[in-house]
Amino acid sequence: MMRNPVVILSSFFVGSAVRNFSPFQFSTEPSDTLAVRGALTLLNCSVHSEFPAKIEWKKDGSFLSLASDDRRQVLADSSLLISSVVHSKHNKPDEGVYQCVATIDSLGTMISRTARLSVAGLPRYLSQPEAASVRVGDSHVLNCEVNPDLVSFIRWEQNKEPVELDQRVFTLPSGALVISNATEADAGLYRCVIDNAGPTKTSEEAEIQILVGLSMHLTFCRECIDIAFFSSPHSKGRFEVLGGGSLQIFNLTEEDAGSYSCMADNVNGSIEAQTFLKKPANIYAHEATDITFECEVTGSPAPTIKWVKNGDAVIPSDYFKIIKEQNLLVLGLVKSDEGFYQCLAENDAGNVQSSAQLIILDQGSAGPTPSAPRDVVASLVSTRFIKLTWRLPAEPHGDDVTYSVYYSLEGNNRERIVNTSRPGEMQVTIQNLMPDTKYSFRVVAHNRNGPGESSAPLRVATQPEVQVPGPAPNLQAVVTSPSTVSLSWDMPLTGNGEIQNYKIYYMEKGMDSEQDLDVSTLSYTMTGLKKFTEYSFRVVAYNKHGPGVSTEDISVRTYCDVPSAPPQNMTFEVLNSKSIMVRWQPPPADAQNGEIIGYKIRYRKGTRKSEAAEITSGSQLYQLIDGLQRGTEYMLRVSAITVNGTGPATDWTTAETFESDLDETTVPDVPSSLHVRPLVNSIVVSWTPPENQDIVVRGYTIGYGIGSPHAQTIKVDYKQRYYTIENLNPSSHYVITLKAFNNVGEGIPVYESAITRPQSDPIDPDVDLYELFHAPYTPVPDPLPMLPPVGVQASVLSHDTIKVTWADNSLPKNQKITDARYYTVRWKTNIPANTKFKVANTTTLTHTVTGLKPNTLYEFSVMVTKGRRTSTWSMTAHGTTFETIPSSAPKDVTVVSKEGRPRTIIVNWQPPSEANGKITGYIIYYSTDVNAEVHDWVIEPVVGNRLTHQIQELTLDTTYYFKIQARNSKGMGPMSDAAQFRTPKDMSMSGTGDNHILVIVIIVSVGAFTIILVVVGAFLCTRRTTTQQKKKRAACKSTNGSHKYKGNSKDLKPPDLWIHHERLELKPIDKSPEPNPVMTDTPIPRTSQDITPVDGHESEDSMSTLAGRRGMRPKMMIAVVITESVRNTPSADLLPPSGQPSCTTDLSETDISYHSSATEEEPAFTTPIAHIRPTHPLKSFAVPAIPAYPMYDSAALPSTPLLSQTGPHSVKTASIGTLGRTRTPMPVIVPSAPDVSESSRLHEDAGSVSTFSFLLCSNSVTCKNMLMLFVFLFSSRSFNYIKRSLIIYTVATLEYQ
Repeated sequence: MMRNPVVILSSFFVGSAVRNFSPFQFSTEPSDTLAVRGALTLLNCSVHSEFPAKIEWKKDGSFLSLASDDRRQVLADSSLLISSVVHSKHNKPDEGVYQCVATIDSLGTMISRTARLSVAGLPRYLSQPEAASVRVGDSHVLNCEVNPDLVSFIRWEQNKEPVELDQRVFTLPSGALVISNATEADAGLYRCVIDNAGPTKTSEEAEIQILVGLSMHLTFCRECIDIAFFSSPHSKGRFEVLGGGSLQIFNLTEEDAGSYSCMADNVNGSIEAQTFLKKPANIYAHEATDITFECEVTGSPAPTIKWVKNGDAVIPSDYFKIIKEQNLLVLGLVKSDEGFYQCLAENDAGNVQSSAQLIILDQGSAGPTPSAPRDVVASLVSTRFIKLTWRLPAEPHGDDVTYSVYYSLEGNNRERIVNTSRPGEMQVTIQNLMPDTKYSFRVVAHNRNGPGESSAPLRVATQPEVQVPGPAPNLQAVVTSPSTVSLSWDMPLTGNGEIQNYKIYYMEKGMDSEQDLDVSTLSYTMTGLKKFTEYSFRVVAYNKHGPGVSTEDISVRTYCDVPSAPPQNMTFEVLNSKSIMVRWQPPPADAQNGEIIGYKIRYRKGTRKSEAAEITSGSQLYQLIDGLQRGTEYMLRVSAITVNGTGPATDWTTAETFESDLDETTVPDVPSSLHVRPLVNSIVVSWTPPENQDIVVRGYTIGYGIGSPHAQTIKVDYKQRYYTIENLNPSSHYVITLKAFNNVGEGIPVYESAITRPQSDPIDPDVDLYELFHAPYTPVPDPLPMLPPVGVQASVLSHDTIKVTWADNSLPKNQKITDARYYTVRWKTNIPANTKFKVANTTTLTHTVTGLKPNTLYEFSVMVTKGRRTSTWSMTAHGTTFETIPSSAPKDVTVVSKEGRPRTIIVNWQPPSEANGKITGYIIYYSTDVNAEVHDWVIEPVVGNRLTHQIQELTLDTTYYFKIQARNSKGMGPMSDAAQFRTPKDMSMSGTGDNHILVIVIIVSVGAFTIILVVVGAFLCTRRTTTQQKKKRAACKSTNGSHKYKGNSKDLKPPDLWIHHERLELKPIDKSPEPNPVMTDTPIPRTSQDITPVDGHESEDSMSTLAGRRGMRPKMMIAVVITESVRNTPSADLLPPSGQPSCTTDLSETDISYHSSATEEEPAFTTPIAHIRPTHPLKSFAVPAIPAYPMYDSAALPSTPLLSQTGPHSVKTASIGTLGRTRTPMPVIVPSAPDVSESSRLHEDAGSVSTFSFLLCSNSVTCKNMLMLFVFLFSSRSFNYIKRSLIIYTVATLEYQ
């Protein structure tokens, strides 16, 4: 459990120095004041503190600069004195909200309550007192209606003497005088007087006569606010509501008898000032502890609470929380949290404040402290709590050791602390954590001397939370006014317990941070919003487990209103004797309050009151006023218009038309003078315009060069009067020419020459600009060029706005402009390089440039113009606008499939054209439904500025849609348009539609017919050859003593068949009598996974097992080699040793054993490994190793090679003949291309089987024909597997029989 910070002080840090709280408070605070124009006004403020405080004043939230202010000053007691209040219809510099700010450097800052200064208008009587006759004992009301702001200045006089007010004679809130229970002393002349608001102003006098007799009307007075009287229609004319709510009945009748009641109705309710029930108290605390400042205020309507720390508003966050709507909770204190905290309460009646000081105590030590606790582990981790355990420090230095656990969010330096509840306890449970969040924990042991060493940080993540509420359904936002929005929602469908409260998150469009507030109901009205501004809202429900799932954002825009500020930077230019061009900039964006649909330009002659007006469209920022009179002074001003009306106008600006128009039918005259001032690497050229100034001059052309003025040409504006030619050579003779030009052409030039100074003769840095341009020997006649503005500064305000300020040395020290000069501001950016300058005119020393590009460097310079005199451009100031979110989407989004991987695609794109900052990443959205909600799309983040991304594991034959969103440091930009892509189909599929069924039917039918035909043919063929084959076997066995078999005929078995496709040989193979046989019998694998390479050394056990299963009978194996590389590899001729006796026999009857005889000097033949083709399962036999020099135990064949390579495309094979004869080898064509097509392989297979048929059926024509028919019927690719199976089956059957 958490300990009180003061208790921690007493138990852990005894002996450490503790600072005392310093008295620092306002003894007097400013109050609302009504001032009079031109009069003196004082706003009181005084501070009580031990140290001197620095006093500053704020007006409307901004600090006042009073150093050079002649009217406003801060007095010795900290009060603000305004010596003469300035106030007009369009200029109200003194009216506003004021606040006193006191700062003590070693302690902090405090702010006073706010006070509104209002300026009273001119006194006006809206109604005058009227004469009346009043009977003794009756009541009478004398009305006096004046400006609402002057009611407090009203006083009454009777016979020009002040009226003494009491319970019988009193004034109402409206200023009316009530005389109740009239007496004869009340008779006289009454008048209403407005005093202390400028000159005293009195109303007309009204005579009150007192009559003695019966009262003829009934009057009763109550101070009601709004009175509702109910009477019959016929009596409306006899009833009158007097000032303050009194009712007067004329011409009483018997029907008027009865009871009357006064009903007061005020929709706003009563207004009651705030009162502190509990003020915040000073607090001592240590770092990492939590504290709470309590503040309880009452008032009507309920006041709003705001907390301020050292003069700055406290913004609620994870560590600063407003609890119970008034108290401030600070979590995990750090040293910078020290200072003064103020609770500010405000309602319609005003505002009050109360302050408290927070002091962070230092952690002192007076002896040895414990070492770090050991083995800190998280023994239990849940969604919102973690239990930590540890062992005693190695050096505790005491018995009563307690512990503190410091924890923080990973990556955050602000720690919180939890202390053990008793000494010696070495475990603690940290509560109120966030689900699925990483935290860092460390443990510190304490003894009587203080805290010891800290353990190493332990990082643990809480488990995800699933018991939080779901989203609040049916969130709605309804705009009710330009500054209010009403929100409503329903309870979550899945609350997972009782809903404790809701949190509303809202954010202004274009901003990067949300604000939030807590509510306990299902609706709330947001007030104080900006006009005509788009806001987004979302709601999160909270239960005991914490925040639930947020609703989707809902966006609305507040209603528009009239502009609250005039247009900016209004300037004018007199074009000729009858027209004036007026230019301006829109009002500030936050003061437009809607879409500007137009501007109204009002103008009038001099001081006349009659005005003329012209209206432009909203996008037009200039207007030509023509049809004016020659040589006449006009006053102009501009105001902005929205659909709600016209906003405030600019101040009146004076302009005077020319007496005569300038001529542009001829070229300008020669400039009246040209003067040069040579420097080392430059020449300063100055001139005066032509003497005949009735001809229009558009600009000047300067030509210069060494010995000739035509080498370089420069054009300058007509307002310029001097120019510096730079990058010249020292000690060089230059000729310079100057010509004026207009739209007709260039005028007569004037020439001058100058020699630049030597390199060792620099110009005197103290030379004045006047001396620079006006040497004694070349004086420049008037008009003199003006000095350019100085101190140009560019202050960046936002991503598209920069404020330019400057000073004018030709003005007085107070920089007050009293003449008709104006300034021209120009600006540009260097990207792209050929960007032109933009200009704007202004009559002040500041100009706000809007509409700039975000994250862009701009350069600014200023020029002053007064009449026909102008200055050069000032020195350049630079400013880079802030970044903002990208305003355009990534472009050129393309999607392609990755080669060889149909389930993988590659997305490519280009950066957005308006990135508005450095791109830090992209987000790729993809979905199969282009109309799905954004949160239903799959997200693929891309970090950095990469422009390609790979997405894997997509579904085949599916249409996907892709969108891309760029992000920078300010947030996410818009999404690109959806790019469509369909993944390819499964390549293993063949045939679609109705043809697929037809193919299956044909295959099954042909296959069944062919199988029957082949079986019948094979049976007929084998019956003819069975008898002859038996005789041949017997003859061969009798002549070959090396091949003897044990057992009778029952032990014989059918031969194994080894089909050798490439060499097309039939090799009778039997178990070798040698201990290391090379050839082994290889069963047909079921799958390609069963295949293993044969190394030629298989054990005899496998052979004997298979032989025993089939019976001991000679085996015939037909080898099939499918390795592509074997086709072009020459094979060794199989030659028998010369000394061996031979038995001439048919190969079909002979078992041949191969033995390797390779020596170390002669490398052995390398056995190729079969390539596996899944579509050809029968090509999966392992290839036996063939020795380079085989030896035969049996009699060898004649010297004719068994396999000899006769050419690149043919192989001769030994055929199987009858006993005692050898058939001539038959050439067989074998393709040798490294990569054969499927059709080529079909021909290859057909050729192989064709040769095979001749080998098996050498004595039977019918057998050959049947096998050839079999090959012809099975030449289709679809029957490869069936074909080879039937071949094996047929050959095995033939041999067996």
